[in-house]
Amino acid sequence: MNPLAPLQFLFIVVTPLVLVAGAAIALFAIGALFDLLEHPDELRSRIQALFRQPVAAPKTPGKDHYYKPYWAR
Repeated sequence: MNPLAPLQFLFIVVTPLVLVAGAAIALFAIGALFDLLEHPDELRSRIQALFRQPVAAPKTPGKDHYYKPYWAR
């Protein structure tokens, strides 16, 4: 048996997988680039949304709040 047989087999299996994965990543990157070129304002809003403060959690009014339910009048 050839001592390089496992290495050759690994090369034959890995090379197509790397090529297909690289092609898929390249197609995804090209699609993202075309989306960016078609909608530049969406990219700006996405970047701004990363730095926007989250909305504060709502607070229940205290006992001295002016609102009273209509049935309590």
